[in-house]
Amino acid sequence: MSGLRILIADDQDLVRRGFRLILEAEEDIEVVADAKDGAQAVALAAEMRPDVVLLDIRMPVLDGLEAARRILQQPGQHARVLMLTTFDLDEYVYEALRVGASGFLLKDSSPEQLAAAVRAVAQGESILAPTVISRMIARFTRQPPARNAQRLLARLTPREQEVFVLLARGRSNQEIAGELFLGETTVKTHVARVLGKLGLRDRVQAVVLAYENGVVSPAD
Repeated sequence: MSGLRILIADDQDLVRRGFRLILEAEEDIEVVADAKDGAQAVALAAEMRPDVVLLDIRMPVLDGLEAARRILQQPGQHARVLMLTTFDLDEYVYEALRVGASGFLLKDSSPEQLAAAVRAVAQGESILAPTVISRMIARFTRQPPARNAQRLLARLTPREQEVFVLLARGRSNQEIAGELFLGETTVKTHVARVLGKLGLRDRVQAVVLAYENGVVSPAD
């Protein structure tokens, strides 16, 4: 992959400059703009059309949550949002995942982790361990009634239901293929259909939706 276009948004000058230096040292990454608040990030995302937006959770004028929501709702916007935070159980991170962010990265991550996360998100992957999602959901949500799970699963075929449950438990496509005795290409097709039928952007949103509706629980 080459020529990834990145937008960085953080109200701390040192953080923005540090991330810019790290990412611009990578041959396949270009920082096209940086913003010091959420409102600037929204405007620059619309203008520059980056591949990935690194978005701080807590910013003045417009916080990262609302900025993420607005960026992801921009017509024709293909950017993926990677939230930056200091705490892995930040309630705003959980809300950001619900609106479509592709994951989050702690600000003290290493340069290698930062570059790897940007590349992964640009390729459509999610940056968030399922165990962290379950901890956040256990903290910020209540156990839903059983009928929620039944209503959600009714939209899927029996095989898609099986794939959805395993996906929600954090299984990779390879692991799902092994458990269900399917080819990885077939699993990819089922995952794409599950996301499409449920109106989801990526696997992170699928995990959140599954936990919120009782399809799986933190105990699983």
